Amino acid sequence: MEEFSSILDHIAPHIRLNEAEKELFLSVLRINKVKRKQFVEQPGFVSRYRTFVVSGSLRAFFIGIDGQEHTISLAVEGAMIGDPGSFLYKEPATLFVEAIEDSTLIQWSYESEQLLLKEIPHFALTMMQRAQQIAVAIQRRVISQLSLSAEERYAEFAKNNPELVQRIPLYIIASYLGMTREFLSKIRNQKIATKK
Repeated sequence: MEEFSSILDHIAPHIRLNEAEKELFLSVLRINKVKRKQFVEQPGFVSRYRTFVVSGSLRAFFIGIDGQEHTISLAVEGAMIGDPGSFLYKEPATLFVEAIEDSTLIQWSYESEQLLLKEIPHFALTMMQRAQQIAVAIQRRVISQLSLSAEERYAEFAKNNPELVQRIPLYIIASYLGMTREFLSKIRNQKIATKK
């Protein structure tokens, strides 16, 4: 199937699979097609699958005590998204995972992941490298949130993610950057005015 070959194409630069390993890997995958605004995960339910984005975009967020949405991660093609604490520890999720666009996902269960980690050494290496990359990204984001002004955070986001600025709705970008939509609109309008 096209989606399955897509995930193999994506991991090919990072993981070498022989034919038997490819067969095992593909045997544990499931395809999930979701519509815009559809939830993949919700608080109170245990996260059953690791989720890889083949096409589309998703966000993970929680609702604070103030009733505001706080987006903590974004994922587009080639990225993974979910509530890792729920997936790993079988605890009720604390995050919503929502499709921003119609999306095609490939998912695998915790039990399948344990099997792949045991049977395919390069899968284990790839997952470890992915976890390290995510840890660095989280560290950089926390430092950015604590040390940069709202204007600087948006400028950094736009520089590092020009495609997302075009694809992701403004209110989600604002939520991700820790500001209101109105304030982000003001920042963007000032940038446009400055360029003119």
